[in-house]
Amino acid sequence: MSEAPIFSLAGKVALVSGAGQGAGAGISALLAKQGAALIINDVNAGRAEKQAQALRDAGGKAVAAVFDVTDLDAVRAGIAEGEKAIGGPVDILVNNAGNGGASGDLPMMPFAEMPPEVWRLPIDVNLYGAMNCTHTVLPGLIERGWGRIVTIASTAGTHGVNGGMAHYGAAKGGSIGFTRMVAMEVAANGITANSVALGLIKQGDIPILNQLAKGLPAGRRGTPDDVAPLCLYLASTEASWMTGQTIQLNGGAYTT
Repeated sequence: MSEAPIFSLAGKVALVSGAGQGAGAGISALLAKQGAALIINDVNAGRAEKQAQALRDAGGKAVAAVFDVTDLDAVRAGIAEGEKAIGGPVDILVNNAGNGGASGDLPMMPFAEMPPEVWRLPIDVNLYGAMNCTHTVLPGLIERGWGRIVTIASTAGTHGVNGGMAHYGAAKGGSIGFTRMVAMEVAANGITANSVALGLIKQGDIPILNQLAKGLPAGRRGTPDDVAPLCLYLASTEASWMTGQTIQLNGGAYTT
């Protein structure tokens, strides 16, 4: 009997949060291509169903799961419904939902001028969102003795950004620390947990970001196609000894 192809996810169920667009859509598409059944989460029902349908049209198995990752009760109910619809429990969790959350608003300004009420928005989605999804699926992963958790973080959480994003950097830094702590707790249970610290990713034609990207060694912003293969590796059986790490993916901007 031949062995399964490398990086095959056949028989696995993957949940990708915030997968209706951007990097999340790219990650979900590659995981599905490699055989995983996908639960496509997004707070926007139209985006979630559109991406799930795209994966089905490509021959994959996918269902939409519409919920706000900042609402723990909604996360629990949404994941339960998604697992029922897809026909099995989550094996792979990609905590991708981020930025400004449901509103899409991430006000940027110097911290000294930042009203405390705007701190909560990015912290809720980028930190509590990852915590809520992880807390919901982790007991099942432990019980079954296998699991993969990938948290999409940012260089704002590892190196900082001089651009009025203290709240965002704090949230992403918190998600990195959280993911490492979980990795240490569950490594003996056959579960890995890693973070990917993204640099400048292309989401729309934003002139100032395009200009900043010219200063990168790679000379361009990243794309979902750059992010997805790393997430595939981290989600695979082959990555069983890779855990508790924060991997920089930034076009050469930083090395550690």
